[in-house]
This record gives sequence, structure tokens and C-alpha cells, in this order.
Amino acid sequence: MTVTSVALIGANGHGLHHRQNLVEPAERGLVRLAGLADPQPVVDPPDGVPVYTDHAAMLAEVKPEVVIVCTPPHTHLALTRDALRAGADVLLEKPPVLDRAEHDALLAEQDATGRVVQVGFQSLASPALVKLRAAVAAGELGTVRQISVLGCWRRDDAYWSRSPWSGRRTVNGRPSLDGALANPFAHAVMQTLAVLDAPVLRVEIDWLRVRPIEVEDTATLRITLADGARVLVAVTLAGEEHVDGELTVYGDRGVAELAFREDLLRLPADQAAVLVEGRESLLENLLAHRATGAPLLSGLARTASFTTVIEQLRVAPPPYQVAPQALAVDDGHRTLVGVNTVLRRCAAEGALMNELSTPWGANGPDVTANG
Repeated sequence: MTVTSVALIGANGHGLHHRQNLVEPAERGLVRLAGLADPQPVVDPPDGVPVYTDHAAMLAEVKPEVVIVCTPPHTHLALTRDALRAGADVLLEKPPVLDRAEHDALLAEQDATGRVVQVGFQSLASPALVKLRAAVAAGELGTVRQISVLGCWRRDDAYWSRSPWSGRRTVNGRPSLDGALANPFAHAVMQTLAVLDAPVLRVEIDWLRVRPIEVEDTATLRITLADGARVLVAVTLAGEEHVDGELTVYGDRGVAELAFREDLLRLPADQAAVLVEGRESLLENLLAHRATGAPLLSGLARTASFTTVIEQLRVAPPPYQVAPQALAVDDGHRTLVGVNTVLRRCAAEGALMNELSTPWGANGPDVTANG
């Protein structure tokens, strides 16, 4: 491969992670960081790399071949469109956009410009997912009836004040949805949908929050797919013991379990989980696509089902706040007592939280919002 010029829009915050990820491929001669753009002063800009407050000026002057867009979701459509029209391929942070009209608009822009968008769903780069999908297609699990994922993390008060759009449903009149499902657990949602790649028919949600934010930090999401299978996502950012993300596929001939971060997979014939090697970064996959036409692992079209789900969450009633007595508060963390047990039951039974007897009360209605 020749050296590819890469520019980053959104150089602070999570953009620092992207800048770090560019170091190793730059040392290997695959990429060159050509420019940074951020409306705020850029933290620790690398020597010799031009910095811009205006992304349009950067695109015009630097003319990068690849642009990484790492900005709030409500800005993604305009920034990605500008990068495509400037002749660049784009690595776009998840979620790509927040409704299907914007998603379709980006797809149309790809066609019009002849460029491509790779969405930052690292879960789709898991070789274990590839092997799982092959096993499902080969009938090793029989007919798949349910796909569940359980994730229990902890985020402290500082997490929800990390940026002006943190914990917000809208910013300047535009949807933001910076909640557990659209941001930290977006990878889990996308991976459950990718097991079957079936169209989304129905979205049901029961969600809550443990602090005065606008979005959910704890949720059960049930998605009915066109083939009759159901997806159940049970997640929290106010968890007790840590559960990174346990994905389970239930078929009438067997069960499979996947841990995408570790690329561990247990199929029905396996006694224990097996490491599946061969993971490729989304950036390197994008570079390979440019050089050889290799298929994109997380192309924009593949993520349309995720956007369909997010669009339904936008119009759902807001999450309710649980009563203070349901929480254990320590050093900036608010733990929802009993949440791990409840979510584990939901994941196993395919149930929403409000379909079970929960050990906590709420300062709001106990309702389910159905899309």
C-alpha cells in the first residue's frame, strides 16, 4: 500500500483515541496524519500537523484521502457529506446518524461521489462474528429464535459531564441521544442485529436513568426481526459486578456464545469458548478497500438496521428516573441495586424490565414505549 493521507475532524475528546490509533499504522508507513480540525483549541497537536478550526478549510487545503469524523452524532451528516464531496473516503464514528432519512441521504452521497463510508462499529470487525454468522447460515444452531446481549458497566458523574452534549436527547434542536444504547452499548446493539441481518419490524423499549440526565443509562430493548427472531439487549451503566457484553444466540438445535472484544466464540459443538484470530482494524480494512477493493467490514449500508432502531428510540417516551432509595452512591458512582440480576433474567427470558418484578421503585411511570 502507498502512504494514505488522513485527516481528523474532532481532534479532542474521543478524537484523542483516533489520534493514538494512527500512530502504529503511521510508523508502518501506511498513513500520514495530514490535518486536524476542531472548533475548540486542540489538545497536544503533533508537531508539523496543521490545525484548523474550520473543517471546510482543512478539506480544501489538505485534500486528505481519508477523513475520520469523530464529532457529536447530530453533526455527522453535514461533516461526512462535506468530506465525501471533497473526494475523501470516511471513517465515521458510531452512531452514523440518528434517523433513516439522514442514513439514506449519506448512502445517496456515496453513490454520487463514488466514495465510501466505514462506520466505527468495531464489533463488526470481530472474526468471531464472521464464524458465528457462518455457523448460523449452515444450520448448526437450527432456527434462531432469540439473540440476547447482557452488558453491565459503571460510569461515574464525570462521564455525564464530559462534553456539552453528554447525556442529552437533543442539542440545539437536533437529536443527540447520548444514552447507553446509542453510544457505549451501540456496538452490542449492532452486533446482535448483524447475526441475522434481517429487517427490523418492531422496537420495544423499557428504560430508566439513575441521575438527572435526559437519556437512559439502563435499558432493555426488544427488537422483532422480519424472520420472526427477537433481539433482546439488556444493558446498564450503573451496574454492580462488571459484565463486558455477553452475546448469546438461541437456536432450536443449540446455543452459541460470543465475546466480541476477546474474539471468543463457543458454538454448540464446543466444550469451551475458542479464540478466533485474524482481527483487522476498521481503518486498515478501509485502506485495504481503497487499495484492493476488499469488502468493508462496517460499511454504511450494513448499519442501516441500527439506524432504524435508533430512529424508533427518538420518538419513544423519555426514560424515567428511579427513586433515590434504589441506589447505592459512592465516590461519584450511582449503582442501581439488583440491576445485574434483573438484566440477566431479561436477557435469558427475552423480557423487558417492566415485564418482571423489579426490586426498585421509580419516580416516573412504569410503562413500555412501543415503536
